[in-house]
Amino acid sequence: MIALIMKSAPARKAALLSAGSGSSIQSPAARAAIGILISFSLALLSVGAVEWIARGTLADVGEFLTSTVRPGMTTVTMLTIVMLTLDAAFGRRYQTAFILIPLFLIPAFVSNQKQRFLSDPFYPSDVLYTRQIMELLPVMVRDRPWTAAALLVGIVLFAIGIVFAWRYAWQNFPKLSRQARLRHLCLGLPVIAAFASLMDYSQYSYIRDRLQVVPMMWDQKENYRSNGFILAFLFNIPMADVAAPAGLNADALDAIPSRNYGYLTGPEEKPDIIMLMSESFWDPTRLKNLSFSADPMPNVRAAQSGHVFSPEFGGMTANVEFEALTGFSNAFLPYGSIPYQQYVRSNVPSLATFFRGEGYTARALHPFSGWFWNRNQVYKDFGFEEFRTEETMPPMEKRGIFASDDSLMKEIMREGDGLDNPFFFFAVTLQGHGPYEPYRYARNTIGIRGNLPEADRATLATYTQGIKEADDSLKRLMDWASKRERETIIVLWGDHLPPLGNVYMSTGYMPDQVATRRAPLDVMKREHETPLVIWSNKKGVKQNVGTISPSLISYNLLKFAGFEHPFYTGFLGRVQKKYDIIDRYQLATRDNKATADWARDRKKLDPLVRDYGYLQHDIMFGKARTLERFFPQHDLLGKGS
Repeated sequence: MIALIMKSAPARKAALLSAGSGSSIQSPAARAAIGILISFSLALLSVGAVEWIARGTLADVGEFLTSTVRPGMTTVTMLTIVMLTLDAAFGRRYQTAFILIPLFLIPAFVSNQKQRFLSDPFYPSDVLYTRQIMELLPVMVRDRPWTAAALLVGIVLFAIGIVFAWRYAWQNFPKLSRQARLRHLCLGLPVIAAFASLMDYSQYSYIRDRLQVVPMMWDQKENYRSNGFILAFLFNIPMADVAAPAGLNADALDAIPSRNYGYLTGPEEKPDIIMLMSESFWDPTRLKNLSFSADPMPNVRAAQSGHVFSPEFGGMTANVEFEALTGFSNAFLPYGSIPYQQYVRSNVPSLATFFRGEGYTARALHPFSGWFWNRNQVYKDFGFEEFRTEETMPPMEKRGIFASDDSLMKEIMREGDGLDNPFFFFAVTLQGHGPYEPYRYARNTIGIRGNLPEADRATLATYTQGIKEADDSLKRLMDWASKRERETIIVLWGDHLPPLGNVYMSTGYMPDQVATRRAPLDVMKREHETPLVIWSNKKGVKQNVGTISPSLISYNLLKFAGFEHPFYTGFLGRVQKKYDIIDRYQLATRDNKATADWARDRKKLDPLVRDYGYLQHDIMFGKARTLERFFPQHDLLGKGS
């Protein structure tokens, strides 16, 4: 492929022009223009080749490169700048092409092959699973020996071609003068640094939007299709660096005590469990300088057990869901990572596997497409027996474009009534999703008084009506549960604060449209707390839970239900006795003592938190040495399958 690019007519003619006329073209400006043109041509051909290989077709490549709403030319331009800058570092024109082109073409080919067998594109984090890939190689060779042989020969020839191409370039490509090298470096390095800063998809960037670069981390297939392989791959690079915690080894894992961490016991009559993660559910009456004609969430308020400290704001729902279902924490993962997309590649212990080990039916429900956040695959890896999506649910009543909470509650009740065995349902609602456009509802029934711009008032009115309807739907579910003979436990919490835009600034609640990541604990709680309900039709409300991380919901749920478990009630019970909030930037105790930036100094790390990180890394990225001791149900299910 490199040979095709370098031998293509435009590139060959341009290279000959540059090499052969270097002495005849005296104008530095003309030589510089020719050099830029050739580098741009190489970049254009390279990006086209990468997209062709990664997509497996040329059908969409032309549109990607020419469309004004696709970042194709942005990619080509940045690759040109990178090539010119690296050429200046090496001292010869176009030599960088023999470094960058293989760096892009090889992963593109791997991505193409991966999508054939696993449907997903190639992520940088896939290198974490090299061991699993190597274990599969003998099977692949036996299945397709001639393909394997051809691939091996191709790799060898490719490597030989790179060596000869590099040698040829070093001997024949024109040298850059010292002035040209300095000029390219001074211009290129600041541009590259500025562009690199735009790659933090977790932060809004006006310039990035103007360049038509829109990270779509919730749908990686569309992310790769729309932004192209190179940019989408770069977006995912920060999540590939999951280094083992300092001191982690077999002895350290064996030293984590499992005695007195709880036994596999449970109540004589096992209760039904319904977990509801309510989209953007939050208490709007916490906004300053406003009053409401009625409480939009009286039922939640009456049954409220405490708050959840969301690690996210306005989005990234899957990260909150990951913590709640596994008991693991995003605090031990790279900033900006999305475990559902990057790390869940095989069976991972979760509440679903725990309850299945207890004889439950484990089912997930979400009235949207199953591909969103990769839930189709993740829920299988978590041990759910079935995932009910909009494709498999009955038609649902809508609020705007989203399925209503009320229709989801009706589906939960219908499916619950159809089961004889105890069940564990995990449902993610959709109605509360932003943006909160005016007139989503036929009538907003709660008036809002206070000094607020009309556009903000309309946004808040729509959101508040959604909270009222979510609250009403919870009451309907609780009324149904109250009539059931078997104990039924309902857990509800909001995944994060809603993206209300200027409403936060207009009311003085926050200085910006989005919450801060680092601030004193009282500020962080104000900007990250959502309501938490833990309620039983037999026991009533679980009181005084406080403000907890999503990873500690499992502990509170299982203790309330009467279960004991080595990890969920044993180990996490020890964690909660000391810490309520495990956030990547601070640990917080029940009496509001916070330890900021706790992860920076590993030597002073609390052994309990250290062991927490050890356990999580061992299960998710290591050899699962602790699986049998801390997750016995998962181990048994794995052996049974």
